[in-house]
Amino acid sequence: MKIHEAAQAPNPRRVRVFLAEKGIQVPLEQVNLGTAENRKPEFLKKNPMGGVPVLELDDGTFIAESVAICRYFEDLHPEPNLMGKDAKEKAVIEMWNRRMEFEVLQMTAGSFRNTSDFFKGRIPQVPEYGEICKNAAVKRLEWLDGELANRKFIAGDRFTIADITALIGIDFGRTTGIRIQENQKNLARWHAEVSSRPSAKA
Repeated sequence: MKIHEAAQAPNPRRVRVFLAEKGIQVPLEQVNLGTAENRKPEFLKKNPMGGVPVLELDDGTFIAESVAICRYFEDLHPEPNLMGKDAKEKAVIEMWNRRMEFEVLQMTAGSFRNTSDFFKGRIPQVPEYGEICKNAAVKRLEWLDGELANRKFIAGDRFTIADITALIGIDFGRTTGIRIQENQKNLARWHAEVSSRPSAKA
């Protein structure tokens, strides 16, 4: 078993933090995004979408998409639980994880993809859309600050995958100048707490 990943990309980090929370170690094999290794035929056999991370199982199965990989390990190692213990909690955590994925991570990534020199000439870029994504992310951080006035973590009173997704999205936002503002005390409190967890360094 091993994970094909790229150390600087946000979604591989999401899986690394998840595994670190569970105390699971899986060998990591780096995929060079700079040379477009992920777009070459050999890698596309592992994931036809060309994205990282990809979990390669010993039986030759390839599992892409970071949440799918996390689900695999959650089922194998249910404790510490990060995705919900009963139907209600699973649904609430999934709801918040999807919100963090669509409203925070996807927006910060969209800003980067459409404005960064890294992608220039690699993919079609629409700088105006990148700015739309950036502005949306900034507004979502304002909204999230208000949400965190009423609870300790993103999905409730304990740390879950929703916190991991939010952390990765907010941290990745720094690449295009998206930051927690001085007046966002609740969000800053939450970010300081989750960033201090050993898993955040994974």
